[in-house]
Amino acid sequence: MVLAAAGVAVDTWWQYLLLFLAVAASWAGVPFIGATALGAAAVAASQGHLNLAVVVGVATVAGEVGGLIGYAVGDRWGQLLLERPGKHQEGRRKMVEKGERAYEKWGRLAVFFTPAVVSGTAKMRHGQFVLWNLIASFAFSVSVAASTFGIGRVVTGHTSLHDIVTLVVGLAMGTVVMLWYVRHHRRRGAARRAQDLSGTERD
Repeated sequence: MVLAAAGVAVDTWWQYLLLFLAVAASWAGVPFIGATALGAAAVAASQGHLNLAVVVGVATVAGEVGGLIGYAVGDRWGQLLLERPGKHQEGRRKMVEKGERAYEKWGRLAVFFTPAVVSGTAKMRHGQFVLWNLIASFAFSVSVAASTFGIGRVVTGHTSLHDIVTLVVGLAMGTVVMLWYVRHHRRRGAARRAQDLSGTERD
């Protein structure tokens, strides 16, 4: 009854469950699996097998839950993971250092391009993380799901105004996030080069 009221067919609940688990795992620290699962779900929605609004909602909630798990791991065991010896120790340390610099420069907006584990390790305020991780999760879900849904509709010959608008919204959201990330990456690279140059001049 509840599933039907939400526009979810009873025989597709397991697909939403798999989507939730995959996206949550991705935001908790497993790379790529979330975007792949969300894209597949959006394609299924474009063919009428799933509900796009429910797909976006499930992915958003899953991103929030997975992010909170990753944050808790970083907050509770982040320093222990950094201090654990091994061939990846230096890489882990550099990742956290980059995350800390991002938070110093961007504040809460750094949630958009740093792993949740780093947020916890860097001791970002929990309340801020909850809000901004939810915003980041929603932006991710809309950009991937809407653009993939729109492409799936257009490719199969559906060119209604709704289909075109959905595609444009998804691509626009994805473009904004990507441009923001590229801008941050370039600024960070420029700052690193300037720091290296000043160090060379002192030597």
